[in-house]
Amino acid sequence: MTPDDGSAATDAHHGRGGEAQMLRELLAAAATGDRTAFSTLYDRTSSRIYGLAFRVVRDRQYAEEIVQEAYLQYWQKAGEYQPGRGSVITWMMTIAHRRAVDRVRTEDMQAERISDYGATTAEPDTPRNIPLEVAVAAEEVRTLHAGLGQLTDLQRECIEMSYFGGLSYPEVAQRLRTPLPTTKSRIRDGLRRLRTVMLAPD
Repeated sequence: MTPDDGSAATDAHHGRGGEAQMLRELLAAAATGDRTAFSTLYDRTSSRIYGLAFRVVRDRQYAEEIVQEAYLQYWQKAGEYQPGRGSVITWMMTIAHRRAVDRVRTEDMQAERISDYGATTAEPDTPRNIPLEVAVAAEEVRTLHAGLGQLTDLQRECIEMSYFGGLSYPEVAQRLRTPLPTTKSRIRDGLRRLRTVMLAPD
């Protein structure tokens, strides 16, 4: 889908001043399970959501992942939107901004923990794999392990090396002797499936 590529007919019908109402209608329809309405909502808003995410994280790959996470949450939480608390786009950007800030904090914490872990390793030949527990809050560890167990072996290996081993995507690809696009695809698909598991209601 191309961001903000609304049809001329839609623009003519709603006009610039009617965008807020149009987004409310689209979100309300999405709350009933209307995927076409949600697709249109994505088309009308995704470039702004991506722009916000990129300004916070300063990384295209992370910004794209944040957009995926945010739209998954929009779909799941569409019925919880309350017009009295602000416009749809404000609600959407608040969620995206929160996720972007959380990603920055997580990356900073992971970098610090990787550094601390390396500094306190007694034996120089000890593997520098970072325990899963340092990447998530303690109460999420059990859910995370369960989610990882539902991935393919290749997806799980890529994610563990990248997010919990501190390797970049190119380094993971080199380590596994796999083309970079294939590695990125495995990580992206694995993260999507992992998020679905972790966001599912108990």
